Amino acid sequence: MGGVMKLSIPPALTHRKYFYLWFGLLISIAGSQMQVAAIHWHIRELTDKPDPLALGGIGLARIVPVIVFSFVGGAVADSYDRRKILFITQTVLAVEALALAALTFSGRVEIWHIYALTALQASASAFDLPARQAMVPNLVSREHLTSAFSMNSIAFNTGAILGPLFFGFIPAGGQGYAYLLDAISFLAVLIALILMGHTPQDLKRAEGVNVRSVWNGMRFIDSHPLIMSTMVMDFIATFFASANTMLPIVARDILNVGKSGYSWLVSAQAIGSVAAGVGVSQARELRRQGPIFIGAVILFGAMTVWFGFSRAFLPALLALTIMGAADAVSTIIRNTIRQLQTPDHIRGRMTSVNQLFFQGGPQLGEVESGVVAALFGVPFAIVSGGIGCIVGLLIVLRRWPQLIAYSGDEPMLIAVPAD
Repeated sequence: MGGVMKLSIPPALTHRKYFYLWFGLLISIAGSQMQVAAIHWHIRELTDKPDPLALGGIGLARIVPVIVFSFVGGAVADSYDRRKILFITQTVLAVEALALAALTFSGRVEIWHIYALTALQASASAFDLPARQAMVPNLVSREHLTSAFSMNSIAFNTGAILGPLFFGFIPAGGQGYAYLLDAISFLAVLIALILMGHTPQDLKRAEGVNVRSVWNGMRFIDSHPLIMSTMVMDFIATFFASANTMLPIVARDILNVGKSGYSWLVSAQAIGSVAAGVGVSQARELRRQGPIFIGAVILFGAMTVWFGFSRAFLPALLALTIMGAADAVSTIIRNTIRQLQTPDHIRGRMTSVNQLFFQGGPQLGEVESGVVAALFGVPFAIVSGGIGCIVGLLIVLRRWPQLIAYSGDEPMLIAVPAD
């Protein structure tokens, strides 16, 4: 039995304030992912026949507010207390879920209501994410940052497993209960923020919320090839490999499985991501991160192609699971690179620009996949997306070859130590 790897407490969780935030997010994300699954299924039920454009439209509702507010959200995160910002954004997100539940229970909900409230949710998230991600390096020590982002991945993907599975147990037509449970789940983060107390932050170099502050953030990113290349790769990979939006049609009209099967398909990527995240969180050092990142993106694209060709439930489930594992590895490495190479006083703006890439990719990808699926069919949209992901990676590597040689032991730029 000596060869069996023993799991230990991930280093990041030994930091009290980070543990509170992580545990609160674990609960909240499960509620949010349940809402995502419910919204996609709800839209399919509100249409008389399979309508890829109706499902793709939800991506447009999510990305437009991000484009409008991201730059401002980053400047706000660098100029004001990030913990207080999270209090406000998490409250707004809870109210949005309550409104969606109320409309659904009343029987008056229409597709445009879902689009409008999704846009409100995305607007709050444009301020929430920069503050939340920029705060993580101030909650853990520098050497535990990779562990922290591994745990972030585990929290997100565990929620992405549990949320859709919980939705699968809700009786048909019970989307309102999913929305209500999502609203309640935000209390976990609000309680965590109270327990955390004051969090360190470099506000002495704050530049305020203005055009110059935003411009300085963009200049910083443009001058750092490692950061820029990972952001562009975020966009390309997620834009061309957005199979998630088509899952209701794949489950119901291609694989011929019901809501329970759909829930497992939605959760499959998260299951693979959690498994990969647990493995990375145990690693004391992760070297040759550039080549590992490149291999993970290629595997993600290849599994997307496999999923597009699948006509049976189990092969499709396996393809999605491997996709999730590959995506988790690449996400952890990307986030670690960016946070370690960015000083604290500009980290919110860096995250806000990155938000445009990693949220813009999947949301615009949902629109793209909806249009392509409407023209050429759902399988073609998924397969061509996987191929586009791999081709996009090759283009990025030709433009920014620094990513190939990145190891993980390069100089770090942490401005404020964790307490």
